[in-house]
Amino acid sequence: MKMFLNLFKSPSFLIGISLFLLTICLALFFPFFYHIDVRTMSAPMMPPSREHWLGTNHMGFDMVSLLVRGLRSSLYVGFLAGIIATTVGTLLGVYAGFKGGWQDEVITLLTNIFVVIPQFVVLILISSSMKEGRSLTLIAVIIALTSWTWSARAVRAQSSSLKSRDHIALAHVNGNGTLRIVLYQILPYLFSYVFMVFIIQTASGIISESCISMIGLGPYDSVSLGTILNDAMRNEALSDGAWWAFMPATVLISMIVFAFYVINTSMEGVFNPRLRK
Repeated sequence: MKMFLNLFKSPSFLIGISLFLLTICLALFFPFFYHIDVRTMSAPMMPPSREHWLGTNHMGFDMVSLLVRGLRSSLYVGFLAGIIATTVGTLLGVYAGFKGGWQDEVITLLTNIFVVIPQFVVLILISSSMKEGRSLTLIAVIIALTSWTWSARAVRAQSSSLKSRDHIALAHVNGNGTLRIVLYQILPYLFSYVFMVFIIQTASGIISESCISMIGLGPYDSVSLGTILNDAMRNEALSDGAWWAFMPATVLISMIVFAFYVINTSMEGVFNPRLRK
């Protein structure tokens, strides 16, 4: 608990968490101050005005409304992909590191196979093969299933170093099984590390969704920050000087990822004994 309180003494953590909370407030509470409407069309490519604070896109939809909806979608994909990838990777990594033997070799081989295969290429191939039904949830699951290996490799190394501790030997003497030891004796010691892994996986999920959506492989029936960039690219907003069609979405993506990076870096500085020295 003391280490968690020490986070609030870190200026970088305060900057990162402030930016993150700002994006959450924009996604959840901004509709209370601004009428969000993604159905009513106005004149296309209107510059910012009193009626449309960030103008309209090529179809005449309000950009602020699209950005709020897109921010919600991107955060949803990032968090869902982060939860799935971190859970799968953590359970496999902890089990492999603690158990050792052939179980460790099989999981390590499986992890290495997935690591060798380019994640983004697999993500593109799977997304492009789905002609219909490509939803935000499905994209999040695909991203998670192509990115869990990093979590497994990172957590396995930590778990392997813990299995020789005295409290693990005592748990063995008391007759505790592998599952109980993993859940009650190892995972609590790895909580801070797993949380940092989750932060990186979430940021990676947001970037991955933005990338595949920007090249036209995003969700069919939803707006995300990546689909906003795709619309701007396809309709030549950049060459036309319509900065409001792509710049705010770019800033939001950069702000979210930067916030997660700063939070992770500051947490590592507090929780890693070698860095504290």
